[in-house]
Amino acid sequence: MYILVTNDDGIDSAGIHALVHVMRRLGEVVVVAPDRQQSAVGHALTVSSPLRATPFHRDGEMFGYAINGTPADCVKLGVSTLLERRPDIVVSGINHGSNASVNAIYSGTVSAATEGTLMGIPSMAVSHTSFDHRADMTLAAEVAYTVASRLLDLHLPAGTLLNVNVPDVDRSSFKGYRIARQGYSEWKDAYDTRMDPQGRPYYWLSGEFVTIQEHADADDLLVAEGWAAITPIHYELTNFAYLERLQAHPVVAEICASNR
Repeated sequence: MYILVTNDDGIDSAGIHALVHVMRRLGEVVVVAPDRQQSAVGHALTVSSPLRATPFHRDGEMFGYAINGTPADCVKLGVSTLLERRPDIVVSGINHGSNASVNAIYSGTVSAATEGTLMGIPSMAVSHTSFDHRADMTLAAEVAYTVASRLLDLHLPAGTLLNVNVPDVDRSSFKGYRIARQGYSEWKDAYDTRMDPQGRPYYWLSGEFVTIQEHADADDLLVAEGWAAITPIHYELTNFAYLERLQAHPVVAEICASNR
């Protein structure tokens, strides 16, 4: 296979290095990734400044292209301009930290895979639940390899990608793989207020991750139990359950009548 690898932690992160190593067992790998940390940028695109692709070397060898943009930029630029041909799959990761539940909305890692999906390329995102950049990525890399090796066989529907979250456990405690729904959890936001040397306040995002609804097949709960959770997600945002009710709502009739 011809594989595009990207991430949101930056091209020099341990996670992308581990991912590239195992993806090379499947075929030719081309890396196009941000030149710096781009966590939680979501699906942002760079539109008001130019993008630059700088060759990046690791251990004296060409590793890929470092882009001064977002993860979604990397996939767009890579597929449209930098790659010799269209990739067979896009694999984004391995992210440092969970992208289960609501985290998938904010994640640059998931958004990079989403961009691949928008371009009609089978895509997946892989995240390791530890935020420790010294964490052992061996298990997460093997999970990524296992899923990526069968990604084309799954014939994902248009607009659908796989969001894979791997627990921070050793191999002996790893329970295996489960297909999961996106969990219902959220961040209870808080900001630490601090003072800079000039006495001016600044704010640092913190908060607590709280489970709102518990479902036995929720990705965040399964990962907490030691499973690798595989969640099919898509970018269709229409609330079809409410669509017909909204169309029939008397307030909507008033709004529509006001345009006449």
